[in-house]
Amino acid sequence: MSPRVTVAILTFNGEKHIGDILSALEVQQYDGEFDVLVIDSGSSDHTLEIIASHPSVRLHEIPNAEFGHGRTRNLAARLATGDIVVYLTHDAVPLGVRWLEAMVAPFNHDEVAAVLGRQVARASAPPLLKYDIDRVFQRQGRAGDVTLHRADGAGTESPIRRIATFYSDSAAAARRKILLGPIPYSDVAYAEDQVFGRAVIDAGLTKAYAGNATVEHSNDGTLREFGERIAADLIGLRSIGTEVPTVSRFVAFRQWVKWSIVDTGRILVDPGYGLGRSLYWLVMNPIYHAVKWSSYRRASLQPLNPAVPDEA
Repeated sequence: MSPRVTVAILTFNGEKHIGDILSALEVQQYDGEFDVLVIDSGSSDHTLEIIASHPSVRLHEIPNAEFGHGRTRNLAARLATGDIVVYLTHDAVPLGVRWLEAMVAPFNHDEVAAVLGRQVARASAPPLLKYDIDRVFQRQGRAGDVTLHRADGAGTESPIRRIATFYSDSAAAARRKILLGPIPYSDVAYAEDQVFGRAVIDAGLTKAYAGNATVEHSNDGTLREFGERIAADLIGLRSIGTEVPTVSRFVAFRQWVKWSIVDTGRILVDPGYGLGRSLYWLVMNPIYHAVKWSSYRRASLQPLNPAVPDEA
């Protein structure tokens, strides 16, 4: 029998995509029972109105001051009715009517504690972001397949362990008994998903990559927002002990030149871009790379604060 599932979505001013997410969940073909839980942390846009238009959704509201990346996901686990908790962020849209089934299927393996879903960038995403996302998830396993990850005996900084511990709760799932028991989310300011992924592997458990369960998700925006996101991600990773090498201006320049050239070749043969869009990105993509590497350098050199403020 298919296990009962709770799909938990954390929202804050998520009007842009939450309607598409809820509509995608309404048409899921899943053999078991599932419910949808939304935890909203003080949205001031039309998010709550959109949620109200989907009466089957269970809404739980908290003040924004009470939000925490790990803390609120633990709250979702406590409020869940399912044996499996599937997490989505408010900008990750499931693709296909069998998405939920594919996310849950790896739990048929008793040793699997958590599942990572596949992500693809939106059509509007800059090429460098699209190709980075593709590269990250290709390392996890083949699209369309389920890959099991452990890191028994692997060194702390070994490639095997880094791949095994990688986790993104923009689209992920875990056994509720694990979340309420030995491995709850850590109440950290950032990168709570990476801390959770490490804890699962360090406990000798297995993470599965569901390459057949895909969401559309990418943090694309303005150039400034893109650069701020790069810096925030790197500072967050540093704050949980991930080694982030510093780079000199020369190395940052060299990386900019290298990846701008590499991406130019990719754009020219990418079937996802028409002629007009290809010409646009041939001009703009190197600018995004310049922002990326300047933001990387800045974040790698910035002294760490005692705490990074939470953002819903």
